[in-house]
Amino acid sequence: MEWSLPEWTVLGVVRERPAHGFAIAALTARGGELGQVWQMPRPVVYRALSRLAEAGLVEPAEVESEGGPPRTVYAITPTGRAAVDEWLATPVAHVRELRSHLLMKLALLDRRGLPVEPLVTVQRAALEPVLAALADEREHAEGFPSVLLTWRHGNVAAALHFLDGLLG
Repeated sequence: MEWSLPEWTVLGVVRERPAHGFAIAALTARGGELGQVWQMPRPVVYRALSRLAEAGLVEPAEVESEGGPPRTVYAITPTGRAAVDEWLATPVAHVRELRSHLLMKLALLDRRGLPVEPLVTVQRAALEPVLAALADEREHAEGFPSVLLTWRHGNVAAALHFLDGLLG
């Protein structure tokens, strides 16, 4: 199944350690560590947890009720662990999603203390042919299509520059 960024983010957080929705929502809220990348309102976090549980990627582990309402703590399943680990190692397919998906992957890898270089390397390799194809198309374009291709080429070139900076 294709998951959206909220599901992947929630799964990535639960991969770190079992968590309840309120704690995940705090991480993804404005000002939260992951909210700097992509903000998710609390209902989106709970909906993602529900969908992931239905798919068997997370499961309720315990109910916590320390001085507040009972909160279900979710743990990742082996299937969920394999899915999120594969997602974290896979380059982002569309340049327009680099800002959200790639940065979230980098943030989740960093939170787990894992190296980002393998992902950055495969992401760079995925973008190089895109840059070459755009340069090729741009040579033959006129008018607004040329403007659009120049914009897209510049975005991919900037992304490659960013990735090169991460590689040192």
